[in-house]
Amino acid sequence: MKKLQMLCLAAFTFLFANTTFAQDSEVENYDQGFRLGVGLNGGLPTDNDYDWSLGGDVRLQYDLSKKTSLTLTTGFTNLFMGKDELGNNIKDLGFIPAKAGFKAFVLKDQFYVLGELGAGFAVTNGYDKTTFLWAPGIGYANKYIDLSVRYEDYHDFRTNQVALRVAYGFKL
Repeated sequence: MKKLQMLCLAAFTFLFANTTFAQDSEVENYDQGFRLGVGLNGGLPTDNDYDWSLGGDVRLQYDLSKKTSLTLTTGFTNLFMGKDELGNNIKDLGFIPAKAGFKAFVLKDQFYVLGELGAGFAVTNGYDKTTFLWAPGIGYANKYIDLSVRYEDYHDFRTNQVALRVAYGFKL
């Protein structure tokens, strides 16, 4: 048992030291900075309240390392008319999302996972609610193009959607 404990401790120490050195050299060789992305979003709500959505956004991204970034996203999204449980028309809902997130590249520095949290501020058709929203997603990005698919949940708007984002990004 003592040999197994020593072997595990040695393996852990080796892995920890190796990871620490790799991170130090990556930070020294990577130029941290800001990127800006301008995107177009289209989505399909997963419930029957709204028929479809369309929006645009601006995303500010700060690269912490070659594989991780912090994001701030805002824009405008419109959920287009649907029907309630009784078949009555529901007015369009337009809102401004404000989200903060974390992006981590997981494969070849191009495929990533993203998680965002924030609020949605209703601004059209007499809606006056603000909702909590959360949005996990996956995507592909290169030097200029960013394509992603995400799920967004709008708690107080009682709806959610699966959306596609196509964006153009550049370094600031």
